[in-house]
Amino acid sequence: MNLQIDDSLHLFLQKTGDHLENFRSRFGYNQKFLELIMKYCKNIKFLNLYKIDNQFTHLITNLTENIKQNLNYLTIEVLNSFSDEASPILLQNLGQTLPSKLEYLSLKLCIKTNDFVTFLKNSQNTFIEKLLIMQEGNENILQCIKKYIMEEGRVKYLAFKNEFNKYSHELHELDSDLHNSKDEVKEFKSHNIIVKNHEDLCIKIYDFIREID
Repeated sequence: MNLQIDDSLHLFLQKTGDHLENFRSRFGYNQKFLELIMKYCKNIKFLNLYKIDNQFTHLITNLTENIKQNLNYLTIEVLNSFSDEASPILLQNLGQTLPSKLEYLSLKLCIKTNDFVTFLKNSQNTFIEKLLIMQEGNENILQCIKKYIMEEGRVKYLAFKNEFNKYSHELHELDSDLHNSKDEVKEFKSHNIIVKNHEDLCIKIYDFIREID
C-alpha cells in the first residue's frame, strides 16, 4: 500500500504529534511519512517497527535517537529478504541511540557475531527489563549473550530463539528456544536473570493496547 502524504496529514501531525505515544509501522510506507513522525512525534513510548527493508535503516536509528527520552518499548523486525543487508547496519548503529533503561526490547534480525558484539558494547549503559532476541542467521550467538548480558547482569528477563535452524537438519541442535535447556536456564538464573519462553515473553500488540486502555 502506498501512503500518500498531503498537507492535511502534515498539519495533523504537526498539531497532534506530541500526543502520539504508541506507534507501529511497516517500513514499506512513504519515507516522507516516517520523516514527519520523526519530526513531530517526540513522545513515543511504544515503538514497533516490522518488515523493515534496507532503505529505512538510517531512519530507525534517527527515530530512536529522537524519542529516547520517552521510549520504553521497542520492537524491530527486519523483512526476511533484506535481513542480510539491513541487520548489520542496524546492529552497528542502534546501540548508541538507546535510552539508559528500556522496559522491553525485541529484535528479530539476521545476527552476525561481530555486529552483535558492536551492538552490545554500544548499548552497555542500557538496562533492559525484558530482552527478546530472535536469531534468523546461522551463527550461534549464545556465548556473546552470556559474556555481555548474563555476566554483566544487564537484563531481568531474557528470551532467545534461533529461528533459522528450523529449516536445517544439520544445525538442529541450535534450533530451540533457550528456555527449553534446563542447564542454560539454571546458569542464567545463577546470575539473577530469568529465562522465559520467547512466545510467552513477546508482547502481543492488541493485548498491550487493551491493557493501557
